[in-house]
Amino acid sequence: MFSLLATGVATASEAVVPVEKGATMATLSNMMGGLILVLILIFVLAYIVKRLNLVPASNGLIKMVAVTSLGQKEKVVLIEVDGQQYLLGVTAQQVNMIDKLDNAVNTDTNTFANRLRQAKTKQI
Repeated sequence: MFSLLATGVATASEAVVPVEKGATMATLSNMMGGLILVLILIFVLAYIVKRLNLVPASNGLIKMVAVTSLGQKEKVVLIEVDGQQYLLGVTAQQVNMIDKLDNAVNTDTNTFANRLRQAKTKQI
């Protein structure tokens, strides 16, 4: 029994390996560098998503159907409110209604989201 204890103590003392201070700092700096790189990547991707309007609008009362940029701060926006579509001119200072459309513009193009919806309904 004493030999088992002695063997166990010897194994436990061999498992403790001294670590050099330089190796710890190198590991820490690599970890911090990777963390900073991941954070920068997250912010860059969030900026791209925001800039390209890749996030769909909410399903509220007002639905943005289409947007076309005319300049740095000017754009034409087609919105839909309760089934009626309005064409708006938007600048940095004001928003003007250009026209109230009598016939709704069909924006159901062949996008990935529409194809996915179609494939989903075909499966059911």
